[in-house]
Amino acid sequence: MAKNYELDDTDRKILDLLIQDAKTPYTEIARKVHVSGGTVHVRMARLEELGIVKGSTLKIDYQKLGYGVNAFLGIYLLKSSVYSSVAQQLRAIPEVVSIHFTTGAYGIFARLVCRDTQHLRDVLHDQMQPIEGIERTETLIVLEETLNRPIQLL
Repeated sequence: MAKNYELDDTDRKILDLLIQDAKTPYTEIARKVHVSGGTVHVRMARLEELGIVKGSTLKIDYQKLGYGVNAFLGIYLLKSSVYSSVAQQLRAIPEVVSIHFTTGAYGIFARLVCRDTQHLRDVLHDQMQPIEGIERTETLIVLEETLNRPIQLL
């Protein structure tokens, strides 16, 4: 990202509308922000080029697709220097949906989505335990997600 680049109010308004609904057409955003559709397109291209916008995603209710277990995994590393290697191996496991290098007790905090507890057990036993550099793990199964939202820019 450019060092001295600062978002202006128009950028913030555009991003705020897309954060609320990434499927909003640029023409509708332009109308709400009082600029042209071309302005929205140019600004979004610039925000992507600067690395501020990194694409868009769909919010999926995985439970409705048969993936009823969400879990957080605290991973104790043998030493912090193995982080990159461990993270690369974790990326290869489809059930791992996020990986974070952290301070505190865990070297890595990851989130997994599995069909059920047996599936989770299989992933932990068959795919994670063999990873070189992992000392041990702690698994926290999510009972309910009450809030999952982006920050507000305005």
